[in-house]
Amino acid sequence: MFIDSHCHLDKLNVQHYASGLDELITTTYAAGVTEMLCIGVDTEQFPVMLKQVEAYDFIHVSAGIHPLGVKTASDFALLAQQADLKKVIAVGETGLDYHYAPATKEAQVASFVQHMQIADQVKKPLIVHSREARQDTINLLQAHANQEVGGIIHCFTEDQAMADKCLDLGFYISISGIATFRNAEALRQIIKRLPLDRILIETDAPYLAPVPYRGRQNEPLYVSYVAQLVADLKGISAARAAEITSENFHRLFNLS
Repeated sequence: MFIDSHCHLDKLNVQHYASGLDELITTTYAAGVTEMLCIGVDTEQFPVMLKQVEAYDFIHVSAGIHPLGVKTASDFALLAQQADLKKVIAVGETGLDYHYAPATKEAQVASFVQHMQIADQVKKPLIVHSREARQDTINLLQAHANQEVGGIIHCFTEDQAMADKCLDLGFYISISGIATFRNAEALRQIIKRLPLDRILIETDAPYLAPVPYRGRQNEPLYVSYVAQLVADLKGISAARAAEITSENFHRLFNLS
């Protein structure tokens, strides 16, 4: 049974499902994706997202403000309230993205620190996005993150040195469909060296569909392709990879 540790269910195009998102969710569950973490990226959109998935016990949610959506007037008091809700198991998606938004660097850093303070307050793990911001990400995590609570470096595409530093800080590394791309050999070599008990798998749906669906909308159903890749790289079965990554997810989030 697979767990998709990072998806955006509220952003999926579900027109090809007769009953919309509900059918996508039930179909995905029936196919073996028995838990999903639906990621919050905006305090204003959060109530809408929560309403769409709150009826499903096997769908968890996070609360956060994506670094590409950070505003000077972001409402962190509201975010703290959302993060404290029972169905919310993580804080984020937060972090730094200097690739797409270098001009908002200062605002991103301030938001990242706020998220870490909230995560410490509610004692829930962080969901961290990092792109072209390796050193700042590490420095800020070292300075502000509650290492006992930890978190996830989502959609990992960085180098071995960053992976090692994140592992040292107690964070888990989440692998996405990017690792299946033909030009991702360097990433695959890093995955080979990651400890199995610190790996998670994700889709980031509707983005980053794995091979053989690259270029199409991604869906949580395709997390099995990521599990298969991890299994191949580690020399284990896909079922064992699913079991281990599910155990890792439950350990991180203290879920029975």
